[in-house]
Order: sequence, then C-alpha cells, then structure tokens
Amino acid sequence: MIILIPAFEPSARLPELVAELRAADGALRVVVVDDGSGARFASRFAETAAAGAEVLRHPVNRGKGAALKTGFRHVVGRHPDETVVTADADGQHLVDDILRVGDASRRRSATGDTRTMVLGCRAFDGAVPWRSRLGNDGSRVLFRIASGWSLSDTQTGLRAMPCGMLDWLLEVPGERFEYEQRALLRLRGAGFRAHEVPIRTIYLEENAASHFRPLADSVRVLLPVLAFAASSLVAAVVDAVALLVGTALTGALIPSIIAARVLSAGVNFWMNRRFVFLRRGPAGLLREAGSYALLAALLLVSNIVWLSFLTERLGWPLWIAKLATELVLWCTSFGVQRSAVFGRPDAGPAPVPASPPRPASVPVPSSALRSQP
Repeated sequence: MIILIPAFEPSARLPELVAELRAADGALRVVVVDDGSGARFASRFAETAAAGAEVLRHPVNRGKGAALKTGFRHVVGRHPDETVVTADADGQHLVDDILRVGDASRRRSATGDTRTMVLGCRAFDGAVPWRSRLGNDGSRVLFRIASGWSLSDTQTGLRAMPCGMLDWLLEVPGERFEYEQRALLRLRGAGFRAHEVPIRTIYLEENAASHFRPLADSVRVLLPVLAFAASSLVAAVVDAVALLVGTALTGALIPSIIAARVLSAGVNFWMNRRFVFLRRGPAGLLREAGSYALLAALLLVSNIVWLSFLTERLGWPLWIAKLATELVLWCTSFGVQRSAVFGRPDAGPAPVPASPPRPASVPVPSSALRSQP
C-alpha cells in the first residue's frame, strides 16, 4: 500500500505524520509531492524524506490536482500493483483512519472488487470551523444536483483507489482543487463506485493550514449544470435562426419548424455528449442517440400536455405556464440525460456494508496530534 501526500508549504506536522505512518506499518510506502513550496520549505521536506518518505518535486506550484497526478504516474511506473491512499498534509487525517481506509480498499480488491473508490468521510458535527462547514454543506447540495447521487463529504482528501483506477484518474482533467471534485463527479459515469468509511473530523487552529477556498472551489461542482444550460441556450438559438431562415426560403411553416427542431436537437445532442457528459468516441453512440431521440419526443409531448393543462384547466397566463413548464422539463431532461442517456449501463451503486457510528468531530491542537502513535 502506498500513501500519497500532496504538499504545498506544509506545517511541521508533515514529517511527523510520515514517521507515524512508517512506525505503524513498516511495509507501506509514503510518497510526498512537493508542489513548488520553494526554498523556504526545503528543510521541512528534507525532514520528511529522513522520516521515510520518497519526495517528488514540482519546481513551481501547479496545484493539488497536478501533484496528485504526479504521484499517480510515479506509482503506475514504479509500483503498478499497489493500492494508493491519498491523504492531506495539514494534519487532519489521523494515522489509524488512513490505514483503515486503505485496508478497506485492499479487502475489496481481494474479493475481486477493483472498481470502488473508498472515501474517508467526516461527520461535520461538533466544533467545525465555519468555512469548512459552509464549504461542505454547499458542496454537498451542489454535488447532488450535478451528479445525481449523494455523498456525505465531497471535500475529503482521504481516498483509497485500487491500482486499476489510476489510469482513469490520470485522464480526469483539472490541476487544482477542482480535480478531486471532477473525479467524484465522473466516477459513476466511468463505471466506478464509491464506498464511505467514517473517520474523525480533526481541525487544527481553525483549519488555518488549508488552502481550500469554500466558495470558488465548491461552485466548480456546478460546471456540468452550467455547461448543460449553455448547450440548451445554443440549441434554442439554432432552432430560432433555422426556423426564420427556413420560412424565409420556403414559405412553409410546418416543414421549417420540423427541420429547425431536428437541427437544433442534433446540435444539442452533440454538445451534451461531448462537453457536458464528456462521452467521447463511437462506443455507445447509437444507444445514446436513440435514447436522446426518445427523450426529446417524450419531452415534446409533455410540453404540449402541461401547457394545455395549465392554461386551459387552471387558467394560468401563457407566459407563466410556459416558463414553469420549460423549467421543470429542463431539470427533468438534465437528470434523465445524466443517468439514462449518457450514463454508463454498468455504473450501479456500490453495495454499502453496515458501518459503525461516525466518530464525533473534535478540534485538536497541534501538540496533541504529535503524540499520536
């Protein structure tokens, strides 16, 4: 098992954490990636190496995602059959939690389950710094909207991956904090699963060492929804322009409406497949196109039915009925395309074994952690 720790301007806790990990299990390897911390932190990384870690270096800061990918590439090249556990350098992951998450992944791999990412998830109760609570609550809601499945801790950096998942992780785009979110957002669509293991919630000095930005880095989770909205807007413009051009050239309204709708639907399908749900290549194309066409037909019928009901039966003004209908059907379309049209057929939920109660959240001073075994 390999413990991978990306580090940017780390505290004195980093070499202590490495020493504790090595003392707890002499067989595991610890790989630390210095993400351009600079000469001021050279002595700290020297201490980290002396404690038993292999230190890789970026000459300049490139971001957490880039540091993780450097570590993954190193593992694929040097230790291709090892389980990898990523942990943070700021002291918020205790040694026994890191080992429990790694052991849970290795047990799954031993039973033939090589497609599950094990996540160490915090409870976020008790004395939690406001920015961490705000960031997790907001990110969790946005994640549920964007991905279609729930995760109790979307920001956890404690993750265990079987060796077969590393090549896929190297393909996930992103260089900074958004990389970890994107990996989770794409997990189910790539045919992988997630399993949660409860861990303790530790904060050092109000989480001052963290480089996470709760608002900016949480909003990144909504990128698939924003891309879907942009795709819908482009399709609407194409539909309107094609309709105007068609009627101007032919004078035939109904054929122009049909031709414009077919063209705009084709543009929308292509944009959603490539840029929103990130499906590339011919694999699954015919199934997706057929599912999309069926969905488009059902949405068209639903639009007519709901508009008629709201205006004729309930007496709503047409513009209000149209706005409400389009909003509901737009949300429905996003959910169906995400899960059924462009979702992988084999990406079912992971079986979740019964878990012990979550440990409580506790603020822990740095001095207390230094005595951890």
